[in-house]
Amino acid sequence: MPGRWTFLSHHARVLICIARDPDARLHDIAAEIGITERAVQAIVNDLVETGYVTRTRVGRRNHYEVHDELPLRHRLQRDFDAATLLRLFGGARRKRTATEAVAS
Repeated sequence: MPGRWTFLSHHARVLICIARDPDARLHDIAAEIGITERAVQAIVNDLVETGYVTRTRVGRRNHYEVHDELPLRHRLQRDFDAATLLRLFGGARRKRTATEAVAS
């Protein structure tokens, strides 16, 4: 039965979306992944609290920076860092600082 489950968690998908577009809106991430905006907000809060993402307010929007040097959380994947996950799933992108985001 295709479509009933997937290999990546929602946390991984949100991290990939943020890495692809550090200025993404929660609404857009939710639409892309297929979950609610409230669920995305909770996941982003988890990622910020655990250090995988830094959130910076830029005007009326948020800018995110992914800290992909951190190891994955599950004990079976701790030998891999978040950068490995992002490279595998197309989330690797040059990090822009909040200052660069304002200038663009």
